[in-house]
Amino acid sequence: MNLVQLPVNFSTGEIALEKSDRILRVFEEIHNHIYANDGLSSQQAFEEMLKILFIKIFDEKNKTNNFYIDKTELESINNGKKAQAFTDRIKDLNSRATEYFSEVLEKNEEIKLKAQSITFIVNKLQYINLSDSSRDIKGLAFQKFVYTKQRSERGQFFTPEQIVSLCVGILKPKKNEKILDPACGSAGFLSQAMRYVAKVANLSSEDIKKYVKNNLFGIEINKTAARTAKIRMILDGDGFSNIVVADSLSDWDNVNDIINDSKNNTTYENYFDIILTNPPFGSQGKITDKSALKRFSLAHRWDKTEKEIYKTDELQSGQVPDILFIERCIDFLKDGGRMAIVLPNGDLENSSLDYLRNYILKRAKLLGVINLPPETFIPFGTGVKASLLFLEKNKTKNQNENYDIFFGKVNKIGYNGNKNGSIIYKKDANGRLITNNGEFIVDEDITNLISQYNEFLKNGSIKSDKAFSIKSNELASRFDYDYYKPSYRQLENKLRSAGAVPLAYVIQLKKEKSPKLKYSDRSVNYIELADVNPDYSEIGNSQSMLVHELPSRATYELESGDIITAVAGNSIGTKKHVSAIVSEKYKGAICTNGLRVFKTEPEIDPYYLLYYLKSDFFLKQVFKLRTGAAIPSISDEDLLSILIYTPNIETQKMLAEKMKKAEELREQSKKLVEDINIEAFLGIKQ
Repeated sequence: MNLVQLPVNFSTGEIALEKSDRILRVFEEIHNHIYANDGLSSQQAFEEMLKILFIKIFDEKNKTNNFYIDKTELESINNGKKAQAFTDRIKDLNSRATEYFSEVLEKNEEIKLKAQSITFIVNKLQYINLSDSSRDIKGLAFQKFVYTKQRSERGQFFTPEQIVSLCVGILKPKKNEKILDPACGSAGFLSQAMRYVAKVANLSSEDIKKYVKNNLFGIEINKTAARTAKIRMILDGDGFSNIVVADSLSDWDNVNDIINDSKNNTTYENYFDIILTNPPFGSQGKITDKSALKRFSLAHRWDKTEKEIYKTDELQSGQVPDILFIERCIDFLKDGGRMAIVLPNGDLENSSLDYLRNYILKRAKLLGVINLPPETFIPFGTGVKASLLFLEKNKTKNQNENYDIFFGKVNKIGYNGNKNGSIIYKKDANGRLITNNGEFIVDEDITNLISQYNEFLKNGSIKSDKAFSIKSNELASRFDYDYYKPSYRQLENKLRSAGAVPLAYVIQLKKEKSPKLKYSDRSVNYIELADVNPDYSEIGNSQSMLVHELPSRATYELESGDIITAVAGNSIGTKKHVSAIVSEKYKGAICTNGLRVFKTEPEIDPYYLLYYLKSDFFLKQVFKLRTGAAIPSISDEDLLSILIYTPNIETQKMLAEKMKKAEELREQSKKLVEDINIEAFLGIKQ
């Protein structure tokens, strides 16, 4: 597997990579042996291997020198006989290791492997000294091993290294700052922060150990992930004591234990300088435990007036974890502390979550938003669209200064959006791979985005094709990149200057469900989004169904002359966005609520409006306003606010006639094809 080279990915060059691959091969051989010989799943094999690695590390750290197997013992066990001395040695090591690593290993937790497998593993590892080998070599090997295994298990504990590097490169941690990841997974953020600080501050090996011990903290609810994180931090920084198994959202006592200072009575609140995290998203289910929910403002229902959004005393029935993590992380931060968090795009744009963004701005400054490409998390088992949110906790309760906010977009992540996340390398104009000092160059724009952020910090503002800044007083109720994209804002300003009016001024929107839906056995024609041709702006098909067979989204009854346009689906706001005028053929059909149906007012020609709905003037506004991390949609309120340019009636008629002529030509073309009699040409009678 190739390593993506980024500015804050600190490998030591060819030799380190070569040696790390040797260790990686040993890890792979061990895992594959367990998987093949012990009847365990890949994940179970991974967990058993972690137990053995803990025993190995305990033996090295405490210099017991009992992690070995001699030739006689090896031959005996391989021949189906016992080697009691070896068995007793490993059993004793396991007992002592589980006590030593008690936060992540159960007391006297047994190794669930056959004797032959334990023999194989000890024999492989006894020739590797993990304590003395280079930190870069062993850490890189383990990182690559974890990447491979967690990718194959759908990546539940893994954040792509590219995203980790980007977050650390933006926040730039210092050696005296305390860092927490409250959903630390396999410790990717903590490991990268350690490597960044070690390089920037030029720390010695002993300094790194002190830094890890005093400054890096992790909380992880999953025991296997916590074990992975502990081993990773031992291999990377020889530190392991600051990662605990706990639920950051409900297990408050155990969370306090990781930083509790009995002398100063310190707890987790207002303690950390930096938080780096990728919490579980809402697709994992909602938190419903009322004893946990009552601790969170964001678990309450919120209401709004024209002037404010305010919290009520009523609890929601449940809340998604990513939203609760936002509040929890702000609690963790000191005043002035900084945070980078991975969030689904819905948190930044959905109108139903206005209260969330209002809450954030009451407690923190929005430092920046970076939009991630759709393929970012596909290799790790989810296609959710996500962004990075960067915050700074307010130093005072009423922090009202007007400040600059950075917006950036990653277009090239450096790997394919397939299950393997295959690395993509840069090519020249002839399609040949480009090299630098004999190494292929990963095709990514994260490096440049970090440089642009540094330029923003230096100059206070930035405007480029992939990054821009706005003033905080320009911030509306949304945080998403596309909403503030300069080209979209410029388009709207031009349209307003030209006298464009909101769509609501020139159409009447149909809101009522069809009365036909009351009769379950009635036959109707049903039209879905896919039945509308985006290239020709016409309905191309419908399906005859009984009302009781219709999907729940079947809603509106169509009349001849109605205009329909899509308000949901991945294509809205793109060239594949569908709109059409309803012909006499589809009069009375029922359409999905993924379409909106309206009639035009007298001052606008319906065929001109159809022409406008196909134009970039309309599509770019839809793309700006659409919301949703999974399936994009646009609300009726936003749809009706889209600016429509209405030229004089002569211009409208001229464009409308062209649309009608195109429709007539298509109908003639269809008839020509239908009139072809292939049987007559072939002389075949039916």
